[in-house]
Amino acid sequence: MFFRKITLLSIFIVSVTINAQIKEKKLDQLVEKTLKTFDIPGISVGILKDGKMVYAKGHGVRSLTNKKDMNENTLVGVASNSKGFTCFALAMMVDAGKLNWDDKVRKHIPEFQLYDAWVTQEFTVRDLVTHRSGMALGAGDLMFFPEGNDFKVSDVINNVKYLEPETSFRSQFAYNNNMFIIAGEVLKRVSGLSWEEFIETKIMNPVGMNNSKASYNRVTNRTNIIDAHTRTEGKVLQIPHDWSETANAAGGIVSNVKDMLTWANFLMNDAVTSEGKRLLSTKQFHELWQLQTPLKVGKNDAYNSNFKGYGLGWFVTDVKGGYKQVYHTGGLLGTVTQFTMIPDLDLGIIVLTNQMNGNAFNTITNTIKDSYLGYEDRNWLKTYGDKNNNFLQFNDSIKASVYTKVALAKTNTNLPKPNQIVGTYSDDWFGDVVISFDNNKYTIKSMRSSDIVGELLPYNQTTYVAKWNNRSFDADVFVNFTFNEKGNATSATMKYVAPITDFSFDFEHLKLKKQE
Repeated sequence: MFFRKITLLSIFIVSVTINAQIKEKKLDQLVEKTLKTFDIPGISVGILKDGKMVYAKGHGVRSLTNKKDMNENTLVGVASNSKGFTCFALAMMVDAGKLNWDDKVRKHIPEFQLYDAWVTQEFTVRDLVTHRSGMALGAGDLMFFPEGNDFKVSDVINNVKYLEPETSFRSQFAYNNNMFIIAGEVLKRVSGLSWEEFIETKIMNPVGMNNSKASYNRVTNRTNIIDAHTRTEGKVLQIPHDWSETANAAGGIVSNVKDMLTWANFLMNDAVTSEGKRLLSTKQFHELWQLQTPLKVGKNDAYNSNFKGYGLGWFVTDVKGGYKQVYHTGGLLGTVTQFTMIPDLDLGIIVLTNQMNGNAFNTITNTIKDSYLGYEDRNWLKTYGDKNNNFLQFNDSIKASVYTKVALAKTNTNLPKPNQIVGTYSDDWFGDVVISFDNNKYTIKSMRSSDIVGELLPYNQTTYVAKWNNRSFDADVFVNFTFNEKGNATSATMKYVAPITDFSFDFEHLKLKKQE
């Protein structure tokens, strides 16, 4: 048995009546409308209530190419929902006496070094997984994002010392994937197993997540797996799968709705499997959901929350005046996912999608959640639909304005000559970026990340726009040059053109110095 109080036969029954306020037909209709409103090819949704799977169904198609139906077994990269597994694994090592949360990282990784020497000495395993390093949002993510780079875990460990802090240590929350990559290396060194082996053999297999894998490359049967999709130049297109194996501990897991419901059921059963085996002590399990890094609650919070923050691999808040909610989201190029639990109600909600639009999963999760919390229908579809349309219009208007100026700049007679800007620019942690000029066109190219290549277009006398060849990135950037007294570029910085740019395209943290 996978779930308490449920038979094996009922696990595979997809179309059932929800034993709560929201009915199956109404939810079906909501998901279908969500697909259309946000232009999502496919969504799978799961609900767990009182230890029973009361809804597990796919809607739409898993791929715009093959047009095959999305269903409850369709595999999706759950992205940062993997972080909860990483912390669970570390907690198991605490139980085994091989690790303490407040161990200094250098105890297990002696070569670990950050920008500040004192922070390096004080940085703990707990700090690795609570987004309070002091570094900026997404700092260093270009070492694994997008796929096609040659950075290894050892490179991440070596290069984080070049990432300058934005705030003081432990003072503010700033989401950081590279610290989780390093946490995965801690797990490897104390357990003797790779992160992938540990997650599959010590967690997934005992829990009963029989169709899940710890990374995309470990999925051998791809007959029922999504293709990724994103909005590119105003149209949703299929794009290649994108995830670097280097970052598996931060977001590599591939799963489906049924297995993620199994995971939710296990967690809300106090980390005890359906066979009655406890995988984590009550003390360590309790620790995972304790607030570590606080976050502000909005003045007009929709769920009357009193607190919000990050635990160990999980966001934690309260909803409707006291129900504890444990949740996370995940995003890759071409897919976003959401995992929500309200343990006090024994309620779990899973939404997996194959398009990069978080408004879709928020619409579905909030509607389901509201029905169990007793809220009247608040029409989240309209709220998020309007928000989405307004944002896209705003975002597209910014890009249109920028490229209008790019077109006008072609007639600017005061632009630098090619010999003033071409050359190799180097960043301490990202390596070399080469700007060349051929056939009357500038090209900008990363030497360590093969997909980071595009045309460099003039914007004004000191600023150009890097228009990446892979248009699905939606991450074009301004390239701002600094010139010396001879008129030759000596350095460059970058800043994104439009707000839609994913924070993991952290070009803004590059400090490119031109090499002689």
